[in-house]
Amino acid sequence: MKAKSPIGILQRPRALLIVVLLVCVPLLGNAATVVSVSIAPPAMPVYVQPAIPGPGYIWTPGYWAYGPAGYYWVPGTWVLPPYVGGLWTPGYWAWRNGAYLWNAGYWGPHVGFYGGVNYGFGYTGVGYVGGYWNNGAFYYNRAVNNVTTVQNTYNTTINRNVNVNRISYNGGPRGVRSDPTPAEREAMNERHAEPTETQLQHEHAAVNDRTMLASVNHGRPSIAATPQPGAFDHPGVVSARGNPSHNKAYPQGNPPSAHVQHNAQSHPPGEQARVHAQGAAASHPQGPHNGGEPHAEGQHR
Repeated sequence: MKAKSPIGILQRPRALLIVVLLVCVPLLGNAATVVSVSIAPPAMPVYVQPAIPGPGYIWTPGYWAYGPAGYYWVPGTWVLPPYVGGLWTPGYWAWRNGAYLWNAGYWGPHVGFYGGVNYGFGYTGVGYVGGYWNNGAFYYNRAVNNVTTVQNTYNTTINRNVNVNRISYNGGPRGVRSDPTPAEREAMNERHAEPTETQLQHEHAAVNDRTMLASVNHGRPSIAATPQPGAFDHPGVVSARGNPSHNKAYPQGNPPSAHVQHNAQSHPPGEQARVHAQGAAASHPQGPHNGGEPHAEGQHR
């Protein structure tokens, strides 16, 4: 039987429905998913960190993911790592050669490259200064974490002027200009673990919450961070604040066109999943201008 052209397939309403269904696949654990997006992700919102629920949790920062209705916010949250000694490398969007690329986050013994994006709370754009493992216990830096309820803490201030912006992706005329350091390259080649089941469930909860859509919250989600994964109704939930400068929003109810396909060959977690931008590069907003202080507000003592 003669194979059908992908372009011809996409022109059919039924196939378009399939595309919409596929696009809701979580970005966390699907580095082989290919998504076509016609606009860059919004800027990082400004929010404070909820209190840690207990010892051993690792902070995983919030990020913009893409679903059937456009970009949506996945709240930052405290997560138990899959093993002692595990550190989280956040995923990030990148603009490369006229295409957006989603690089999936992963667990590993060291923090790798995450695009130079300043996610806050120890993720300044390079490495992680929020804590470290020592003899099976995690020690938290009070200067960047809300950890008043745990005992293993220390206080080391960081340079507050490092990568002072709210840009949410790497590359392009307005994206973060950052390349992997030698240490980050080594970390990228280490053995990695995929996001935990609770992280995947957390992202799933976000895609099913309409208030997380950038077209609804205009870059300021009412649930910016949670104390634990999926705890959207928890009293410790925090909302975004301020009025961060971000990319020009697309009209509500009219999200960017999207095309999703799955590569036959799977990729290890953390590798790039290509996100094609449709249309001429000049017609795409390349991200926000640098704006003020880092998006993660406040220092914790």
